[in-house]
Amino acid sequence: MSKIYKVPDEYYFRIHHVRPRFKGDIENVLIYVAEELAKVGEKPVDEFVKCVNAALFRYPGNAHRELKTINNWRTEISALFGFIEHTKTTDKPGRRALELAAKQDLVESFKVFLYNFQYPGAHIKPKNVLEQIEAGIKFKPAQYILKLLKFANKDGGNSYGITKFEACHCIFNDLRVTRDHDSPARTWDRIITNRKNHIEYDQTGDVVRYAGDIIDYMEIANLLKTYDSRTYYLNTLEEETIIKFCESSEWFSGYDEMITNRSGNLEMVKSCSDGWFSYVNRNISDTDFSTDILAFIAKDENELQELKDKTQKEYTDLLKRTENIESRVKTSIETFTTKDIGDIGEGLVHGHECMRIKLGGREDLIHLIKRIPTQFAVGYDISSVELDERKRYIEVKTTISSKPLHFNRVHLTKNEWNTASSTHDRYFVYRLLLSKTERKLFLLQDPVGLYKKDKIEMIPGDGADITFDPSSVGEFVELLTWRS
Repeated sequence: MSKIYKVPDEYYFRIHHVRPRFKGDIENVLIYVAEELAKVGEKPVDEFVKCVNAALFRYPGNAHRELKTINNWRTEISALFGFIEHTKTTDKPGRRALELAAKQDLVESFKVFLYNFQYPGAHIKPKNVLEQIEAGIKFKPAQYILKLLKFANKDGGNSYGITKFEACHCIFNDLRVTRDHDSPARTWDRIITNRKNHIEYDQTGDVVRYAGDIIDYMEIANLLKTYDSRTYYLNTLEEETIIKFCESSEWFSGYDEMITNRSGNLEMVKSCSDGWFSYVNRNISDTDFSTDILAFIAKDENELQELKDKTQKEYTDLLKRTENIESRVKTSIETFTTKDIGDIGEGLVHGHECMRIKLGGREDLIHLIKRIPTQFAVGYDISSVELDERKRYIEVKTTISSKPLHFNRVHLTKNEWNTASSTHDRYFVYRLLLSKTERKLFLLQDPVGLYKKDKIEMIPGDGADITFDPSSVGEFVELLTWRS
């Protein structure tokens, strides 16, 4: 009969955090909420809550939910991801929400979340924070897991991973790690010893779910990868980011004196709450976690290098053909980057358009397809053409995510909406999703005309928020890759 591993009683403490009710749809929910919070802006608390709740009711599937459930969604998003900041009289979207809404980089968003996430933190109720303080816990889970796997693979290669069960019982629930800060070497020795002795773990869902959440979030953040959804390995393509995590000394120190003294009270814990949310929303622009698109979609180092070489060649070839000086300077070999999602999205669509024209037998028109520098503010990103030489004005909206997202929403600025209004059926929105498994491109032609025909919904605000049914308007098309 197999022996079940058990943390010694004197070291057992089950660590936990808020677990969102929407975890199975977390990427869709977070980007939706970030966009909605950005639109709500800063308001008196009651008005802010009312506006955010109204937005949550509009999320697909939420129309008939009870108000209690909607309130839970709002507080969970605020607590765990720090998307809302509080003042004495107002609430407002946090910096992390505004960044996600603007950059559409869910992978970066999860990196920043994990970089800041620690126990204790105000992501749980004050009484639970106090329990962790009294237990002496002072622990950053993502950092420790990365250090552990770096140690395990110190002799080279990347053959050693960790399961959620091992992470739960040998890391998260063991005070030798979360309080006493056992070295990765000692923790890894316990894990390896258990493997050699065929020791099993309690794999009950309720038992391992908190460690499992962090592992899942690390996979979304592209820090870990798995081949069988059981064992998780370092994603060596993210070496630069992993080093930043491992070497970081960032820490919210509001609870430190209480942790040192192993004592405090609820009022002292509550007094740290605003400081916590300020901490997770601080400016960390010096620590760049924006996603390297090619590293994100590549399977290994060899494919990454192939993608970089191929992409650079495609850009160089296209820029010679289109004679787009602004883009040529921007994507020259000296300054070439794969971290600007908008720029990469426009580059992929630019290549798509050139290939579309080439396949249509009008290669003589490729020089007319140009990327428009942002500072020109013309209301679109790419000036393209039809096979009959009519103009096509393209606004590119790109999002990066680990999983495919909903395609039924897009925001156009006032300038973009006005341009769409004046160019009618010559205006296209290209909605591009880059994920680990696919690149999806959705085309929406003449959004203003569709709105006037009641075929799409539009809510005016700082521009236009468009909602549509992809099965009745627009079309999914294959994203073409430029080949000379």
